[in-house]
Amino acid sequence: MLYPRLRDLREDADLTQKQAADLIGVSMNHYGKYERGETDIPLEKAIILAEFYHVSLDYLAGIIKHKIPPKSQRSDSDLLQTLALYTSLSLQNQIYVDKYIHEIAKNQKK
Repeated sequence: MLYPRLRDLREDADLTQKQAADLIGVSMNHYGKYERGETDIPLEKAIILAEFYHVSLDYLAGIIKHKIPPKSQRSDSDLLQTLALYTSLSLQNQIYVDKYIHEIAKNQKK
């Protein structure tokens, strides 16, 4: 499996290949093979990277376009920050967001 976003995520986090390799317990040379798509990443290593970068495995693998952290990774502070942003919106924009959220939830059930 290819992981096209590995290098971008690593660089965005200002990590070297050595630091990323140390994070998942492999050699720098072996980690480089993951970035180049020469070697498959074991699931447990991919999970560590996804959790570290706060992205889903689907994003890491290039299946989806947006960095959506798994639900289990949404911290209380993330949710409170979102709530604070929501409450700072005008009433009209809050109503718009409410409708949008309800539409997404409805579509997700399908």
